[in-house]
Amino acid sequence: MPGINLFVPTFRVKECLAEIEKCLEIGWTGLGFKTVEFEEQWKAYTGLPHVHFLNSATAGLHLAVKIMKDHFKWSDGDEIISTPITFVSTNHAILYEGMKVVFADVDEHLCLDPESIEARITPRTRAVMFVGMGGNVGQYERVTEICKSHGLKLIVDAAHLAGTRYRGQTPGRDADAVVYSYQAVKNLPTGDSGAIYFADPELDRIVRQQSWLGIDKDTYSRTHSQDSYKWYYEVPYLGYKYHGNSIMAAIALVQLRYLDQDNAYRRQIAKWYDEIFTGHDEIGLIPVVEACESSRHLYQVAIDNRDEAILALNNMDIFPGVHYRDNTEYEHYRYAHGTCPRAHRMSNRILSLPCHLRLTHADVIKVGESVIATVKRTSGVEKAFGGRPSPADATRMRIVQG
Repeated sequence: MPGINLFVPTFRVKECLAEIEKCLEIGWTGLGFKTVEFEEQWKAYTGLPHVHFLNSATAGLHLAVKIMKDHFKWSDGDEIISTPITFVSTNHAILYEGMKVVFADVDEHLCLDPESIEARITPRTRAVMFVGMGGNVGQYERVTEICKSHGLKLIVDAAHLAGTRYRGQTPGRDADAVVYSYQAVKNLPTGDSGAIYFADPELDRIVRQQSWLGIDKDTYSRTHSQDSYKWYYEVPYLGYKYHGNSIMAAIALVQLRYLDQDNAYRRQIAKWYDEIFTGHDEIGLIPVVEACESSRHLYQVAIDNRDEAILALNNMDIFPGVHYRDNTEYEHYRYAHGTCPRAHRMSNRILSLPCHLRLTHADVIKVGESVIATVKRTSGVEKAFGGRPSPADATRMRIVQG
């Protein structure tokens, strides 16, 4: 019972292949054609006025930081406040541009804590990088207020937010940039791709050139132009090959048709888990903000003896995940280790349970009851060993429980 999200029913595979076949028939698999079509459909779905299709969310995060840094004349060493509970690409994107990641702590939703953000603001702070963890929006409204009051730019890492709505709208419409992921295990899965929204139309124009090696005309538009000089282009930026392609966009177009349906089932899975864990105080639930219709990219719980519990669950063919390890434990960010105590504590307790589309109600019951039993057993083992088990003790425990 793996914890993956990717699941494409047979009928949907046929739809994907039909869309890809159109690309092959006309001989256009790169930038343009289906990428343009997906951008238009994503704009209609989200209500965002600008969207650009990319090869990954990591590329989008890098471009968000780079373009703002260049446009607003930020300097190396200037600061962006971010979270330690995220995939490393969130914070790598800041380092790529020679800027400093200043870590703020998280709240009970595992999103940035507004009070911690305010405590980290300095004269060199330029932006806040907000992550919608697991599809949750946390205290996003308060974060936007802080950014406005301090003149900071807001970048939303929306890798988990495809299909999330807050008060009936797509979160991030009031941000300066929003970056989506359509990687294979995301709620709108392709092989790998992403998208970026810039509120400023000028930055949207720039990102289209920056993602195509800095070239001012993409190949698709030049090919379909009637201009005698359609072959001619300038290269105003030292750009990157970050653009998306029509094969990935073809898959994305099909997946978008089912995104709300898929997310509704994920919310049903989450509801089943909630019902199973009600009354079991040893299992901490991560609350979803009221008025947030979450994509439920993740279903996370917080438990003691997390690592030992994973070993025991694996022996039952249940394979949960961890999202994420405290980034300040990694070499590049170790300078901030110990600055975010809540994030550090939660990173050692959080467990992501299977929440994919193959799960049945019976599967959820099995996982939930197994988690409850495992937490109780591992808690008993900790008492028997007089504290947290050593690696050797944990191995013995696994043998006994297996």
